[in-house]
Amino acid sequence: MRPRRTPNPKRQLQPKSNELESTSRLATLADAVTYGGNPEHKRNPGDFGLKPPSLPRQGKSLCDNAAIFLRSDAVNLLREGLRRGLVSCQQRNGWPQNIWAVTGHGLALEAMLENAAVGTYHGYPMLPEDPLAEEVIERWGQP
Repeated sequence: MRPRRTPNPKRQLQPKSNELESTSRLATLADAVTYGGNPEHKRNPGDFGLKPPSLPRQGKSLCDNAAIFLRSDAVNLLREGLRRGLVSCQQRNGWPQNIWAVTGHGLALEAMLENAAVGTYHGYPMLPEDPLAEEVIERWGQP
């Protein structure tokens, strides 16, 4: 399988909003969000409990490259992305299709909804050439 060379152009950050209702809804989602993980994005399964333990697929970006080895770190980044409003315009069952975050080392991450009934996501580092990565990093740094 050939590695993906271009990012999905349909992804779009929801416009930044200071509305109390939006902020409150995102905080509620942040309290309920869960992280499922995906063995295709892991070389080292860490404490993610993935089955099979790890099965990196050629062309997939690896969480290992972002130094995320603990489920708690992944969940914290997901929650912070929600609280900061770094979510996609596209929604499924009240959950954003994508949530974005930035590591302490400045690496942009993307999480994709895998279960819209309960709000479970899996995430991975964004491609360096993805133009949306720059926007995510810029928005992450804004108050």
